[in-house]
Amino acid sequence: MPKTAAAKTNKKVRVSKEERINKNPMRKLKIDKLVINICVGESGDRLTRAAKVLEQLTDQDPVFSKARYTVRTFGIRRNEKNFDFVAVRGEKALAILEKALRVKEFELKAKNFSKTGNFGFGIDEHIDLGIKYDPSIGIYGMDFYVVMTRAGHRVSRRRAQRSRVGVNHKVSTVDAMQWFIDTFQGSITDKQ
Repeated sequence: MPKTAAAKTNKKVRVSKEERINKNPMRKLKIDKLVINICVGESGDRLTRAAKVLEQLTDQDPVFSKARYTVRTFGIRRNEKNFDFVAVRGEKALAILEKALRVKEFELKAKNFSKTGNFGFGIDEHIDLGIKYDPSIGIYGMDFYVVMTRAGHRVSRRRAQRSRVGVNHKVSTVDAMQWFIDTFQGSITDKQ
């Protein structure tokens, strides 16, 4: 069968492996969830005031967590509520994360990033996030922890036909650092 002139011009263009990976929409990183934690170390009035701070920040009800065992030196008893946290997802998580990173001046340390591609940091005063100071509540510090994922991660969590996420599809430390730099134009100090 003779080849036509149109068939001769349709040559395959060689694309490098890196370009294919960068163009693949399944490889894009996204925030799975943002966990905000305030640990007051005791139950009672301080814990409920910390819960109000989290509610003001996220518009969600926080979850109270209990101590697993007794530590006498710190005055912690087993099953006593001692900290509260809230998990935020979607666009709201990105907006809150941007406020928190603005407090840190978009600068994180390399040790803030885990091997699984997640990262976390803390701030000392919640009023830096733009929440108005209330003398009846006080000032609380809080921890932010960001869980990163890629599309298709559900295969490892679904009930039917559960499977593994491939090694190349897992989020690494370098991937999370690059996402942080690209998304927020941030900087990472003391790189490893």
